[in-house]
Amino acid sequence: MRTEALARLAEERVDHRFKGLPPDADGLTVGELAAQRRNLFRAADGFTTPVLALSAERLEHNLALMEAYVARHGLAFAPHGKTSMAPRLFHRQLEHGAWGITLAVPHQVRVAREFGVPRIFLANELVDAAALRWIAGELAADPEFRFVAYVDSVRGVELMDAALRGCARPVDVVVELGAGDGARTGVRTEADARSVAEAVGRASGTLRLVGVAGYEAQVPGADPGLVRAWLERLVSLAVELDKAGRFAGAEEIVVSAGGSEWFDAVADVFSGIPELSLPVLKLLRSGAYVSHDDVHYSRLTPFNRVPEEGALEPAFRLWAQVVSRPSAEQAFLNAGKRDAAYDLDLPVAHVVRRDGTEHPAAGIEVTALSDQHLWLRTAPEADVEVGDWVGLGLSHPCTSFDKWQLIPVAEADGTVVDYIRTFF
Repeated sequence: MRTEALARLAEERVDHRFKGLPPDADGLTVGELAAQRRNLFRAADGFTTPVLALSAERLEHNLALMEAYVARHGLAFAPHGKTSMAPRLFHRQLEHGAWGITLAVPHQVRVAREFGVPRIFLANELVDAAALRWIAGELAADPEFRFVAYVDSVRGVELMDAALRGCARPVDVVVELGAGDGARTGVRTEADARSVAEAVGRASGTLRLVGVAGYEAQVPGADPGLVRAWLERLVSLAVELDKAGRFAGAEEIVVSAGGSEWFDAVADVFSGIPELSLPVLKLLRSGAYVSHDDVHYSRLTPFNRVPEEGALEPAFRLWAQVVSRPSAEQAFLNAGKRDAAYDLDLPVAHVVRRDGTEHPAAGIEVTALSDQHLWLRTAPEADVEVGDWVGLGLSHPCTSFDKWQLIPVAEADGTVVDYIRTFF
């Protein structure tokens, strides 16, 4: 990582762009504000609602847990950076042993390179000529930079080849195996994969085939058996292309899969990859683990199936304030769709905070989100009134991070020790 670029994040001035931060912090640098160790809950410290916070302790727990998991299973790890788009978190993931960072589109690659990420896996096809020329320039300027992208069509390979002619270093690519008919990108058949691999071979001056990859969560009707069968197809494709000599110019063979729902199956199947002609980089790409969540991934995490391997902890909490209590059955918070993820599940009310103390949010249910209001249904036992702060758990990290440009990292007592800058 480029430490000078990370240091510049601490030099950014706090102002109106950043939701939830104390108004009297305007003009301070982020580093100066962090050094003050203000408390989310102390009125004099000035945090305003709604405010999204990350748990310092849970964030560190999740980073360490996945570091240990991938090491135990002999995997390399390139966590998906599109989850957070936060260079400080990229840096911490790399410090915790990540091989590199996975990304999805050229803008995300530019952000990562600005902060010196040394290895990037682009889990997407890339046929944009301007973006390809920029990546070729990055590869030419930095001999240590490693970049790998998906390919899934002969036409795509031809477009890449045309854009990259004259480049100093070929761009490494992997054939993406689609998860089935009706799924997302990727070749649908092994015959298509062979055709794409042959096309890459014809573009030997601009492209280099280094492996195979895909995303198992797109398997239609995914269950353990179907996911495992698809992963075995992926491994068999790597074996077939290797026997055909398609990876002759590579230094290692990349076999990559793994979102945040089935990485236990990936670890299991990848442990059986046979010896190939070159060393194999078994690359896992799970991203949501860094913050985890309270609903979607809490329900689907593989650690539910392998509890002996540990448990991720939801690190996000959205604090919003009760601004209206029009009836005994309703209350409204001052957070809405601009503040909370809602694409998979509604937020969940966990605690109510009043006069410096917390109590469980018993009898309180989130029923809807407006743009700037969160609707609560309140049962007779609900203890909530205007002015209370309500702590909410969220679902889907990817659409939680992207609503906040500067996120406080708070210890358990509310002391803010850091701020995470996002770049969406």
